[in-house]
Amino acid sequence: MSERWPGEPAKLEELEEDEPEEAEEDEELPQLRGPGEEQQHAYGDLDIPDDVNVLEGSPDGMRRGIAIVASRFNGEITNKLLEAALEELDAAGVQREAITVMPVPGAFELPLAAMALAKTRRYACVVALGVIVRGETPHFDYVASEAASGLQLAGIETGVPVSFGVLTLETVEQGEARIDRAADAVQSALEMADVFAQLRATAGA
Repeated sequence: MSERWPGEPAKLEELEEDEPEEAEEDEELPQLRGPGEEQQHAYGDLDIPDDVNVLEGSPDGMRRGIAIVASRFNGEITNKLLEAALEELDAAGVQREAITVMPVPGAFELPLAAMALAKTRRYACVVALGVIVRGETPHFDYVASEAASGLQLAGIETGVPVSFGVLTLETVEQGEARIDRAADAVQSALEMADVFAQLRATAGA
């Protein structure tokens, strides 16, 4: 390194000489997603040891009735949700005469209707269908939150499974890609209803 007067700043060449060697590149980590893709869920089945008792429901048809409460608001999408839900019930072996559909004005009314249906004890489960689209006011957040917590409360208070098939969307266009959420809600409701029936039978034995 060349000499310089005290206090004189180092020259660029001198700084380059003092730079540490570049660290070796880290080994490439396994990618959990493809380029440009976000991982939305951690997929995989639940592994339960063989040496424990398992109480598990099946999303198959049953003798008791099934109730669907559906919001009329944003009906263009809700109609498709209802159609998908009915198709899934058909596939599960639920007879049409065992299905009751209760339309309500909007998503805010879903919990009250679900609670009323569950309290009759005529239905093995209740499936709630609706669509909430974000607007320019906080209305979306209030309605979405109350719908979710109210539907959960209906199930907790009555002991009747209440399934959440409500779409919470940023735009109407997003609804088309999420119609299968209705089928998921039906499967969840049927499975929970079946496992609850097994639990009651076990408790009474």
